[in-house]
Amino acid sequence: MSWLYFFGSSRMRRSTAGRAVRRALLSCTAVLIWMASAGAHATAQCEPDWPLWQQFTRHFVAPDGRVVDASVPEMHSTSESQSYGMFFALVANDRPAFDRIWKWSVANLMEGDVASRLPAWRWGKRTDGSWGVLDPNAASDGDLWFAYALFEAARLWRAPQYAHEAKTLLDRVRSEEVVNLPGVGSMLLPGPAGFALENQVWRLNPSYLPVPLLRGLANGDKLGPWNELAENTARMLEQVSPRGLVADWVGYQALSANGGHFVVDPVKGDVGSYDAIRVYLWAGMTHTADPLAASVMRSVGGLLPITAAMGAPPESVSTTTGIVKGRGNYGFSAALLPYLQAGGQQAMAERLAQQVREQLAQDAVPQPAQPPSYYSYMLSLFGLGFYEERYRFLSSGALQPSWEKTCRRVAIR
Repeated sequence: MSWLYFFGSSRMRRSTAGRAVRRALLSCTAVLIWMASAGAHATAQCEPDWPLWQQFTRHFVAPDGRVVDASVPEMHSTSESQSYGMFFALVANDRPAFDRIWKWSVANLMEGDVASRLPAWRWGKRTDGSWGVLDPNAASDGDLWFAYALFEAARLWRAPQYAHEAKTLLDRVRSEEVVNLPGVGSMLLPGPAGFALENQVWRLNPSYLPVPLLRGLANGDKLGPWNELAENTARMLEQVSPRGLVADWVGYQALSANGGHFVVDPVKGDVGSYDAIRVYLWAGMTHTADPLAASVMRSVGGLLPITAAMGAPPESVSTTTGIVKGRGNYGFSAALLPYLQAGGQQAMAERLAQQVREQLAQDAVPQPAQPPSYYSYMLSLFGLGFYEERYRFLSSGALQPSWEKTCRRVAIR
């Protein structure tokens, strides 16, 4: 009797234990299914989801990573287009595109080695039909955007090798493109050759010096002159914009070993157009907590009333007379969206944003005889992307893409 009781009790215990194990297995399976589902959903959220970027890659980014401007006979690529492409890929969380664009740039603009030379600024089809570097001189704006994109990719994607390459590149920028202007201090030349003229005159391009970018570079290269360059950029804009309008190019004339003044550019004059439109863009994107944000907006505020009166930005302005010519294309309107927001012109920004979207929709199907405009697309990615809150620059200069919080939670899981 006792044996039967023992046997029955043991069987009951084994049955109870078996049910507990089965319940635990079912529970674990449910957790695993939930985790897989949540992970798949989160991964989907972290994949590139920026229609305009995807449209840009279809039109302009070759499979090997070359950003192609087909609107010119040389079908060229520039260090600017390559570096901007990397920045947009980072905003879109498109690391494969980022890597392809960077690898192509190193292989073709830097002779296969970041340490070997500054990137050549222009590559394309030569007159003899071959392909290669068209101008070996560097363009410092592209150099800075390359370095910034690499630093921020290292931080956001937790890939320190990018930061090493950024520092290597900035070492060359410091030694070959940063000069000491008498009475000013550190200033960025547009390139290593051709911008220091006779009689102690230097040519400068204000659009090459976005304050948020310089702040971000200062984070990655703490011993560099980047914060000083930001301060000197604000000082330059104040002195070269008496009407609140900025020229594409400006000059600096040294009068002694310790002083000088900014002057009208001796080559291009006082015209503000396709280069200068980016100065207003950078001003509008500068975080309000940056100590220079308010002064920069004051210095370049002259385009606000002109745009309001015209209903769109002009194609060009004379910075000394205030005379405007033409009507800027939709890329100009896109570039001004952050600037209009920063200037309190939200209703005007919304009207222009709608016009930009309509024009981009038309350009989504390019005509064979008229390829889409690289520059208009690029300005739209910057301006409309910022307007749609796909990214922000913090006061530190750090990039804050809209995907950052979601995708970092996925990484933690």
